[in-house]
Amino acid sequence: MKGIIAALALGLALPAFADRGDTNKDIKDATNDAVDTAKDKLGTDSGTAKAKRHAKKAARDTKRKARHTRNNVKRDLGVK
Repeated sequence: MKGIIAALALGLALPAFADRGDTNKDIKDATNDAVDTAKDKLGTDSGTAKAKRHAKKAARDTKRKARHTRNNVKRDLGVK
């Protein structure tokens, strides 16, 4: 239970450091990641549900990296 609470707290705290334009998306992604991590720690779901959840998490990670890369490029070019 402590691990689940820690994962949720961490997931909600990390987006505070994100770029301002995509903060809401980062908050949502971090919250979903924390929930997925908690479900993985419980280990009570079937293989197909777990595979589907991991695929969604990988897609969220890819989208997050793309958003942050886009924001870094904009910042480097001075575009607002």
